[in-house]
Amino acid sequence: MIEIIHTGPFNTVQDLGRPGFRNIGVTTSGAMDTLALKVGNSLIGNDAGAAVLEIQTYPFKLRFSKPTAFVVTGADCGASLDGAAIQSCCALPVQAGQVLELGQPRTGTRAYICVAGGIDVATVMGSRSTSLRGAFGGNDGRFLAVGDTLRVDEVSEPLNFPAAGVAFVDPVYALADAFPAAEDGVLSVRAIPAGEHALFGDDAERFWSQTWKISTQSDRTGYRLMGDAIKPTTPVEMRSHGVVSGVVQVPPSGEPIIQMADANTAGGYPKIAGVIEADLWRLGQARIGSRLRFVRVTHQQAAEVEKSVAAFIADVRRTSRMVCQALAVIN
Repeated sequence: MIEIIHTGPFNTVQDLGRPGFRNIGVTTSGAMDTLALKVGNSLIGNDAGAAVLEIQTYPFKLRFSKPTAFVVTGADCGASLDGAAIQSCCALPVQAGQVLELGQPRTGTRAYICVAGGIDVATVMGSRSTSLRGAFGGNDGRFLAVGDTLRVDEVSEPLNFPAAGVAFVDPVYALADAFPAAEDGVLSVRAIPAGEHALFGDDAERFWSQTWKISTQSDRTGYRLMGDAIKPTTPVEMRSHGVVSGVVQVPPSGEPIIQMADANTAGGYPKIAGVIEADLWRLGQARIGSRLRFVRVTHQQAAEVEKSVAAFIADVRRTSRMVCQALAVIN
């Protein structure tokens, strides 16, 4: 069990979401930074999609009720255990009664607390993710609150982590070749032209060439971008159609909206592009006010990035297990 002893709004239980129900109006939900979730779970010995805590308002504090192991991934938020600073992206053993605290992020926006076994809340439509819009899943379909207690699932093959922990290189650095660093503070987001791209004429090229800014009107449903408006060459009336995370729609205002984890299941705005799935985690860590530029890529290029990410996650899982097994033999 873990007990929440300090929290704010928007902190929830999330996993990889509940695909397959958009046809009945159910959003996928799930972690905004799926890479942080997968890497953390792989390091700790969980299934890649085990439920975790997604933290986006700070400070946050919880108490462990029994011995276990955990890792904090995603945003670097100066985590501490019983007041002593701990390394980010490091799987550590913990004893009953110890307190984990997260402070304001130094980089990024969302931190993920992965606990050995995963957070054990009821599965709804195949997922433990919180759907805030639907008020179901996760911890009673709501934000975490002070006094909440959450069960942790049993671990079939627990890893015995040393007191110093087992760390991995932050994906920002480990996957630097696959995810180029921001230039002059502008994040590059790769995308593929979508169905109505051609309807925007010359404005379509401005979509790719200009720098956009994430507005305050942004949340888990979608990021609204600020910049020089882009509009179709002629007025367009469209029937509502299915949309998914990453789709970039352009409403009449001309300011694009990137659909995020809690994306609408349908919409009638024209689609100018689709952010590749591998880059969505970078948006999940982008702050309000961040600047970004879209980079046009092909399906093949997107697939190559996916391969690099999958290889990194597999390496984290394999290395973590090997280190723990080697240390067990030595001790």
